[in-house]
Amino acid sequence: MKKIILSAMLLFAVSIGFAQVNEKELMKKTEETVAKIKEEKPMGWEKKALFTVLLNQASFNNWLAGGQNSISGTVGFKYDANYKSETWTWDNKLMSSYGLTKLQGQELQKTDDRVEFNSLLGKKASGEWYYSAFFNFKTQFDSGVDPADKSMKISHFFSPAYFQLGIGMLYKKDDNFKINVAPATSKLIMVHKHFTELGPSFGVEQGESTRFEFGAALNGYYKFNIMENVSAENILNLYTNYLEDAKNIDVDYTLNIVMKVNKYMSTNLSFQTIYDDNAFAGFQTREVIGVGINYGF
Repeated sequence: MKKIILSAMLLFAVSIGFAQVNEKELMKKTEETVAKIKEEKPMGWEKKALFTVLLNQASFNNWLAGGQNSISGTVGFKYDANYKSETWTWDNKLMSSYGLTKLQGQELQKTDDRVEFNSLLGKKASGEWYYSAFFNFKTQFDSGVDPADKSMKISHFFSPAYFQLGIGMLYKKDDNFKINVAPATSKLIMVHKHFTELGPSFGVEQGESTRFEFGAALNGYYKFNIMENVSAENILNLYTNYLEDAKNIDVDYTLNIVMKVNKYMSTNLSFQTIYDDNAFAGFQTREVIGVGINYGF
């Protein structure tokens, strides 16, 4: 009888010990889960907008080393509307910007001109992988001129206009790191016929107004902090056309570095390079730096 009682007491003590251990583990896991929930963004829609004015100015007076007075400004607007659930992710981004510069003794010139909309839909497959479908649209606000002949217009609003639609797989670690691979992507280029009267324009053949392509696309996005209040945003888009010169890959890479001063002011650096042999046989590059005035809502 004593042995039975001692055994029962021992089992009870062991049970209490296990219960205490399990309780501690449970509390620890609960704390970790609560912390993770706080870090993760809530389910449903999240929307945000950012309006930016970027200014740059240079002035010289009796400056023997030489220089040319100039002033430039760029207005930008970004709008994000992203949806998240247990099985779905849907990221939508609208980006637009328009910039002008004025050099002393010269006419106003464009430094930036872009309208772009991206939509990326994902259905969870496994872990951080999703079945995906994406849509991209790009055009510009204002007319563009031939660098060799400023009186000749070579583009304007919706001419050219680029459309891409593709399906594939998305790897999304979080909102700051994602890669979408779409091996089945259609691309449509549209220009007004008056730009193709004398020859091809942006890959569209003479006398035509559209060009259709079918190929593969890779889109990557990575944003990280270089140091406190300094962030770097990388956007990479690659495309190859199966139907013609598949080895020629279109490249569009943008780097945005923001050095935050306070809630409303920052120093912004934007660098973009494009390679598209249908538009220009070489790399197009653009770099803008200045003081930014930001308003988010």
